Amino acid sequence: MTTLLAFVFVLGVLVFVHELGHFLAAKRIGIRVLKFQLGFNPTVLSFKRGDTEYGIGALPLGGYVKMAGESPEEARTGSPDEFMSRTKWERFQVLIMGPTMNILLAVVVTAGVLYRGAEVPAYQDQPPVVGVVSADSPAAKGDIRPGDRILSVANRAVDTWEQLFVAIGSRPNREVSLVVLREGRELERKVTPVAPPGETRFEIGDIGVLPNVHPRLISVNAGEPGERGGLRAGDVVLEVNGEPMSFSSQLRDAIAKHPDQQIAVTILRGDARQTIDVTPALSGTIGRLGIAIADQTKSIKPGAFEAVGMSVERNVEYAGLIFQTVWGLITRETSPRQLMGPVAIAQLSGESAQLGLVALFSLMATISLNLGILNLLPIPILDGGHIFIMAVEGLFRRDFSVRVKEKMLLAGFVVLMMLMVTVIYNDLTRITWIERLMPWR
Repeated sequence: MTTLLAFVFVLGVLVFVHELGHFLAAKRIGIRVLKFQLGFNPTVLSFKRGDTEYGIGALPLGGYVKMAGESPEEARTGSPDEFMSRTKWERFQVLIMGPTMNILLAVVVTAGVLYRGAEVPAYQDQPPVVGVVSADSPAAKGDIRPGDRILSVANRAVDTWEQLFVAIGSRPNREVSLVVLREGRELERKVTPVAPPGETRFEIGDIGVLPNVHPRLISVNAGEPGERGGLRAGDVVLEVNGEPMSFSSQLRDAIAKHPDQQIAVTILRGDARQTIDVTPALSGTIGRLGIAIADQTKSIKPGAFEAVGMSVERNVEYAGLIFQTVWGLITRETSPRQLMGPVAIAQLSGESAQLGLVALFSLMATISLNLGILNLLPIPILDGGHIFIMAVEGLFRRDFSVRVKEKMLLAGFVVLMMLMVTVIYNDLTRITWIERLMPWR
């Protein structure tokens, strides 16, 4: 139920804001709006005010604003309140406001999340200097070493760990070129990112490099195995049985796998490095030491204006990544497996809602930015496609015939249907019991 409610909330807000942009622009210019509806037919609730009918559809997967004289094939009276009677500049304003409102929503929501303050990974905005290379990973096989500063991925500069993870994550099972800085020399290395073990929903590439960070013990329970073994609050855990520990999840897994078995925990206490032998107690089927663990994080608490600036900067960066992804799909550098449809969005909405409102609103901002930018693509049927057609008509100084426009819209419909089939297939393969019915997977 949480997943369904979160999905309806997120999608409802995004669709409402998008259609509201079209609606307000049309009203401002003087175009008669016949219907404003959230959700697709059949209409389950509606009322009329003035010339406009406001409705809610039974299928919460979209919405629309119907304007008088909107379609080229409609009979026109020549009335100035019809869409096709307005100038191209006025029609452009109506079309552009839907995507614009989604982009503005992403900026506003992100600013609100940032202004609230948050704990973020300490390494996230740091230069990607390799701290750990996992054994038998693509990085290890490609001669990436601890201390290497990764400068670029596929000829695109990466200045932070966040940019590196995105660049690598979007290229699973595809060989990519990395440029690293090692002892003052720039070296080129070839690696093939692979999906981490257990990653079945999304095909996200990983090469096995981690930053030079380690989990910290924030508390050690009295009388528990951790305290009896000599661990203390404030210890930084470097390794377990010789395996480097970068994140708290790794440390929890390492402890859980060794119930009633002695493990060697290498820690940093102050400036002193030492190894302590401890034996996790059996708890159910897993081991536990009675410790609380936290990753290395830093707090951000910007002021109102600073939060807006950070939001704009972050959304500009994400917009660039979206364009890179679209181009990667065209050039086949990016896996279509990473495309998500309604089912995947619903799953992510439910998971985010369980984490709290901040996570849910962060997801909403991300999807809103994607929706706004993708709607600007020059594909007929989309807002960007209609804008593109008007631009071409303006360039040739004549309007295309209804027949030509119908062919353009049909081509756009075919492209969107192919895209829809892809995302629905991806969504179905993320449902375990359905995937089992696909013998080719």
